[in-house]
Amino acid sequence: MALNQTPAAERVHIGFFGRRNAGKSSLMNAVTGQELAVVSEVKGTTTDPVYKTMELLPLGPVMMMDTPGIDDEGELGGLRVRKSHQVLNKTDIAVLVVDGTVGETEEDREMAALFQEKKVPYLVVYHKADLLPGTAEQKHQVPGVGEARVPCGKGACPVLYVSSKTGLGVEELKNRLAAMKPAEEEKDLLEGLVNPGDFVVLVTPIDKAAPKGRLILPQQQTIRALLDHGCISVAVRETELQKLLEGLGRKPDLVITDSQAFAMVSQIVPEDILLTSFSILFARYKGNLKQAVAGVRALERIQDGDRILISEGCTHHRQCNDIGTVKLPGWIRSYTGKEPEFVYTSGTGFQEDLRPYRMVIHCGACMLNEREMKYRLACAEDQKVDMTNYGIVIAHIHGILKRSLMPFPDIAALLED
Repeated sequence: MALNQTPAAERVHIGFFGRRNAGKSSLMNAVTGQELAVVSEVKGTTTDPVYKTMELLPLGPVMMMDTPGIDDEGELGGLRVRKSHQVLNKTDIAVLVVDGTVGETEEDREMAALFQEKKVPYLVVYHKADLLPGTAEQKHQVPGVGEARVPCGKGACPVLYVSSKTGLGVEELKNRLAAMKPAEEEKDLLEGLVNPGDFVVLVTPIDKAAPKGRLILPQQQTIRALLDHGCISVAVRETELQKLLEGLGRKPDLVITDSQAFAMVSQIVPEDILLTSFSILFARYKGNLKQAVAGVRALERIQDGDRILISEGCTHHRQCNDIGTVKLPGWIRSYTGKEPEFVYTSGTGFQEDLRPYRMVIHCGACMLNEREMKYRLACAEDQKVDMTNYGIVIAHIHGILKRSLMPFPDIAALLED
C-alpha cells in the first residue's frame, strides 16, 4: 500500500444487505460505476462477502461491501448468512436492499432490527423500481425524491426507490449515504507523545510477511504521523540500532520498535530514553490499550490445557517463524511453564463465542476499522474473557511492560494496582 493511499481501516465501510435476488450486487455496481460484484438471475450468486476500496464522491475514501443473501437456506446457506452478520460488525453505514417487486419480508424486518440493535445507521432501498407501476416522474413525486416511510422500530425509516437498470434514484442514494457519513473524529496516533522538532527512532525489522520492497502498515502510518507533527525521524533495523545510537549527535526523544524486537531493543536503548512499540501505539489508537494491559494478567493464571485464542485482523502467508503461530506460543509456554492449547483465527474469522477460551491475544488491528475492533473487544468483555494484544504480551513476558508504557503514564499506573 502506498503512503498516499487511505488505509482500509480508516475508510467509511458501507455494507449492502438483503435477501437473495434483491439486487444487492447490481445496486452496488450501479453506485460505484464499476462491475465489482458478479451479477446473475440465479439466487445466491454472492456466496462470500465482496470488498472493494475506492473513492466514492461525495463521500471520499470508502470500503464497499456486498454480502450473501440473508434468507439463504440449508447448512451452507446458514454459514453464508452468518458471514453477512459478521460483515455488519465492521459496517459504518448499511443499505438494506428490498426487492421492490416482492415488498418487505420478515427477513428484511429482522435485518433492520439488527441494524438498530448494533446502532448501525442505515437506509432502506426498494430496488427494481423500473418494474413497479407508475412512471419515473410519479415515483419522484413523493417528498424527498422517491421517499416513502415504513415502520422501523421507533419512528420510521426513509425508503428510496431505485433501479440499477435505469439509474433511477442512484445519485440520490449516493447523496444520502454522503449525508450519513459518520462525523470524523480527529484521531492522532501520536497524541501527547511528540512535539515539533522531536527526534524519533523507528526500529523496523524487515518483516517477511510484508510484500517485497514495502513496510507494514503500522510503520507507514507512524512515519506519516511523525511527518505531520514536524518531527525528525530515522528508521533502522534492530541489527544497526546500536551503531545508530553511538553515532547520533543527540539523544532520541522516543524510540518505537516492532514488538518482535522488543527484548533486543530494550537492552540497547538506555533507560532514560522513552521506548514503546508500534503494537502498543495502535492499541491506544484503537481504544483498547487499557483493556489490553488489564487482560495480560491472565498469563499468570494459565494452566495446562487452557485454550488461548490468537487472532489476527489480516490474512497473510504464514512464514516458518511466524509471530502469531510460532513465536508467541513458544514464548508463552516458556514463560508460564504450562502447555495451553492454541487456536488461531485471521481476517474476518473472529469467533463470537469466546467462552471456551481462557484469554484472547489479538494483533495490533491495523487492518480493522474502529467499529470492528470495538465489537471484538465488547465480545470479550461481555463474556468476561481477558483480551490483550501481541505487543503487550511480548513486553510482559520479557519484563519490560512497565517501561514500554512509560510514554502513557495514566496506563502505566494500572500496573501499580
